[in-house]
Amino acid sequence: MVPEKSYSEIVKIIQSARERAYYKVNEELIRMYLQIGKYVSENSRDAAYGDAYVEGLAAFFAKNYPELKGFNRRGLYRMRQFYELYGADEKVSPLVTQLSWTNHIKLELAEGRE
Repeated sequence: MVPEKSYSEIVKIIQSARERAYYKVNEELIRMYLQIGKYVSENSRDAAYGDAYVEGLAAFFAKNYPELKGFNRRGLYRMRQFYELYGADEKVSPLVTQLSWTNHIKLELAEGRE
């Protein structure tokens, strides 16, 4: 009979792979939010048009992609702010992918940037 210890090694392998997958998914999500933030920032520079642009984009997502969460007015503004805060900094930009989006939001709230 195979010792149960060998089974626990397999469980460790699975848990480790899941953790690495979570970090990769998080990294890609943060990259996506930076890209969307850049796009929104560049297309909403004019203050009067900017609000209308973000509102229109949020309405577009709500109508055409209601299953996609976080792309409402508030979420899009946060993505824009996120890009404007970190996107242009070549040293910081790669590091921001190491924190989850939730942690970035918590940092914004702590700094009073909401």
